[in-house]
Parts: sequence; C-alpha cells; structure tokens
Amino acid sequence: MAEHLSQSELDYPFKLLEYFNGFRVSKVIFSACELGVFDLLLQSQKPLKAGEVARELGTSEDGMERLLDVLVGIEILEVEHTEGTAHYSSTDVSNLYLAKASPKSLHDMIIYNSQTIYPLWNNLVDAVREGKNQNEKTFGLSSEDIFSAIYRSEEEMLKFMGLMNSTWAIDGHDIVTAFNLSGFKSMVDLGGCSGALARELAREYPSSTVTVLDLPKVVQTAKQHFTESGCTVEFQEGDFFEGDLPPADLYILARIIHDWKKDKCEKLLKKIHSSTSPGGGVLIVEAMLFESRRGPITAQLYSLNMLVQTEGKEHPPSHYTHMLTQAGFRDVQVCRTGKSYDAVLAIK
Repeated sequence: MAEHLSQSELDYPFKLLEYFNGFRVSKVIFSACELGVFDLLLQSQKPLKAGEVARELGTSEDGMERLLDVLVGIEILEVEHTEGTAHYSSTDVSNLYLAKASPKSLHDMIIYNSQTIYPLWNNLVDAVREGKNQNEKTFGLSSEDIFSAIYRSEEEMLKFMGLMNSTWAIDGHDIVTAFNLSGFKSMVDLGGCSGALARELAREYPSSTVTVLDLPKVVQTAKQHFTESGCTVEFQEGDFFEGDLPPADLYILARIIHDWKKDKCEKLLKKIHSSTSPGGGVLIVEAMLFESRRGPITAQLYSLNMLVQTEGKEHPPSHYTHMLTQAGFRDVQVCRTGKSYDAVLAIK
C-alpha cells in the first residue's frame, strides 16, 4: 500500500489517523440516532439551540452541544450563528437516511450496528485468533446455532428484521433490476425475513407471484410488523435447509450463502437445483470481493463481520460460479451493481 501514498501522507499519517478515529465517528451517528436527534430536527419548524435539543431529548446541554458540533463537522447537520448562539438544523442527507419517518431511513440498520454488531466487534481479536464467531463471549449465547443468537428475543428479531428492511430500502431496486427477471412467473425468496426484497420484486414484476419462505416465528413477526397495504407478497413458514421447497421458477438467496460454511451452502444449492425445472434458476445476492483481494473495502469488512457473527464469509464471483456449476446450474451471469450488494443469476 505504501507505494500508493503521497509524500504528504508519508510525512504525516492523515489517512491512518482518519481510520483510527473511524469508530468514534460511527458511534457519534449511532448515538444521535438512538437519542432521536435527527427525528427532532426534522420535525422542528426552525433551527434549534443545543439547550433546546438537550431539553427535548433529556440529555445534558454540554454533551449534546459537543455531539451536535461533531455532526456538523462531518456534514450531517448544519449550524448557523445568531447573536453569538449556535442554532442547529437537519440536512437533506439526515432527513432522507437518518430520520425514522423516511422511506429510505437507515435508522434500523444503525440501531442494529450500534447495539449488536459494535459489541461483537469488541471481540474481533478473539475472533481472528480462534477463527469462530463471538456470540458466546459477547452475549453468552452458543456459537453453534447462529440464528438462535440473532433471534434470541423478539426485540432482537425485530432489530434484525429492521436491518434487512433498511438494507433493501437502499439496495433492493438495484438488485431486482440487475437482470431482467420478468420471465420467471413464480419467485420464492428463501430466508426473505421481513419481505422487503420480495416487495421490491413484486413492484418491479407485478405479473409474477412472489413468496417469502422463512422460519415460523420470522413469518409471524413479518406479518405483524412489516406488512404494507396493497402488497401482494405471500409468506410461507418453513426451513429451507430441512423441509421441501415450494415450487418456483426462480429461487432467491439474498444474504444467505455468506452466513454458512461451504459444505452447507453446496448442499442447499443442490437441493434448489433438484427443485428447479429446466429454464428455472437461482439468484444469489451478496457483497462480492474482487478476485484480486484488493476490495471492495465494504465487502472485506462484511466478510470480517461474518467471522465475528456467523460461520460464513464473503467471496469473489468465481466462488459462486464454481458452486453453482458444481450444483448443476449453467449459464451463470454476474452483475456488479456498484453498490453494497451484487447479484449472480444461474439457470438450470
């Protein structure tokens, strides 16, 4: 990496210091979301002083002023000074992505990262040393059954499902349009969680039926908390590892393969192949590494997260092509979206 650095970076480590402070910046955004800063500023009809924000949210004025100043520094909030007093207001970015009410809100993703992922990453050193997830050390839960840890309570399940909703709110459309899927008249999203990606599929391909298959408690929670008026997505209870798969022209595995070890994924893909008629297919959605191992940094960080939280990892396209071919699929196509997640389509 050093040969790519400028002389100024070698003289003083600006980039390294920025990286060192990255966790502080993350925690500032996490904390502001948890406190309700962005929702308050969105609802306010005028810029607010730090003291006003502090009173509304039940914090100290000094602490809130410092938090708001950092949010201004990283260009998430605006500040204007009137008669020597700072008044803070929201920006288009904070309104669109950080306030709860926005259809593109990342609030649930941020809460999950703050309350679940952040504690897990405190044990990253142990994860690297041991080569296994840190659910036991972090939460006192078995490292063997990863979704028993992820779904350890209704509150945690809702957090995870909120994470999925946030993910597909910003990445879903790019995924469902990565390929023309209109030829597939029945689609089943295996492990489709809250149904957020399935809803994107249903909107883009209204002539196709879209079904989410997931564990009974997930389906029940999705129906109770995440259904939308007029949505045509259907839900079916089941375990795609253990039970029979409902018939479909296209099966979707979105953020599924990266959770599990290779042998378990190979078994699942062969099962899907057996359930698929000629001309049918499978769509895999994951954050894909470059073959060169030089990025993307988001996918590399996600892969490290899979070590800390699950038993899987992220892979380059060649890994998925090989697995799909070994399972019996042909005509494997890869689409990089340029966003967080990419897609692989394979036809039987």
